[in-house]
Amino acid sequence: MKEARAVIEAYSRAVRDGVRSALATVVCVEGSAYRRPGARMLMTEDGQMTGNLSGGCLERDVFEHARHVMQTGEPIVVRYDTGADVDIVWGLGLGCNGIVQVLVEPLDNHPMPGHFKLLAECITRQQPGVIATVFGIHPTPPQPSVMPDRGAEIRIGSRLLLLQAGTSPPVIEFAHEELARAVTRDARECLGEHGSTVKAYELAAGRVEIFVEVVEPPVPLIVFGANADAAPVVEFAQQLGWHVTVVDTQARAASRERFARADACVLCRPETVAALVPLTARTVALVMTHNYLHDLELFKTLLPSPARYIGMLGPKRRTEHIIATAAAEGFAPGEASLRRLHAPVGLDLGAETPEEIALSIVAEIRAVLSGHDGGFLKNRDAPIHTAPQPMREHQRARAVDDVEPRVQTLEAISA
Repeated sequence: MKEARAVIEAYSRAVRDGVRSALATVVCVEGSAYRRPGARMLMTEDGQMTGNLSGGCLERDVFEHARHVMQTGEPIVVRYDTGADVDIVWGLGLGCNGIVQVLVEPLDNHPMPGHFKLLAECITRQQPGVIATVFGIHPTPPQPSVMPDRGAEIRIGSRLLLLQAGTSPPVIEFAHEELARAVTRDARECLGEHGSTVKAYELAAGRVEIFVEVVEPPVPLIVFGANADAAPVVEFAQQLGWHVTVVDTQARAASRERFARADACVLCRPETVAALVPLTARTVALVMTHNYLHDLELFKTLLPSPARYIGMLGPKRRTEHIIATAAAEGFAPGEASLRRLHAPVGLDLGAETPEEIALSIVAEIRAVLSGHDGGFLKNRDAPIHTAPQPMREHQRARAVDDVEPRVQTLEAISA
């Protein structure tokens, strides 16, 4: 979400300065690519670019298309074959051997486009949402990038926007009722499963391809402990765009100043954490108080909570002693709860300094959230962006790198 924030801020500046702009979005990837679908880059007519779509091999060409789009006011989809297009990468055709489709669309310089509003709401409300974007139009017979069907037009770049299920109805930018119902259903399904995908729909007038993107809010990291070694953890996490809360269980007023750059700083005893600190199914909790009794109390609070990740700093023997002490007091968490516990926390990097330790901790959290094991990429047989087995079927569908668009007819959906 850090990139989304930067894109929204850059667009606001462009509107303020009266500068035309265009947005490029990766909407489909086949094979390997540097960025996955959902990557965004904002470009302005004076040459400013915010965000990136690749490691630098596509941006220059995308910007040329953006200049054209800003002139015509019409969106386009550009297809890149990074293994075959000889002019993309250093003039040698040595890309990632994947096919990348990029939607390039003009922005109208009004206060905020609908999909930017949804991105902003996902950030401020800490809720996921869905942006379903039309990027493929294949009318029968062939026509330009507009498909009339039953009196309704479907255009490249039109969207369906949905915040977390149950909070508000979807915002629909195309008037085709059957397609709207089908995309709404698929958007809710993807939102529930937290996985983006590409879908294709067969209409009477032709085929429509839609990128259904699940927008995840910033990772909510709660750091329990306000000693000096917590500072680099907070810094690294904020570099990734995470929402960071520091909880000082010694309730020292000076911690507010020391961690002024954190999103929040809570001063409370460990016994009151459950009442004062929200712990949800998205929470990432890191315990580094350096106080055994505080860690014991936090262990008994965090393990029954729905937090998806619980990390504890310190040697394995120390954590084993905490578990044994809690059990002697009548607290015995189940196996499922203990699987969420990572202790000692961090990847085995040979870390020594506080900064190196923070790097190993944040890297492990990122790997766990992505369903990876944090090993060497050179030892992987699977594509980089495909999460390893075992996985549930809907999680496997999240990796669109090697997935063809799924085709379904509206007749089948209605049935």
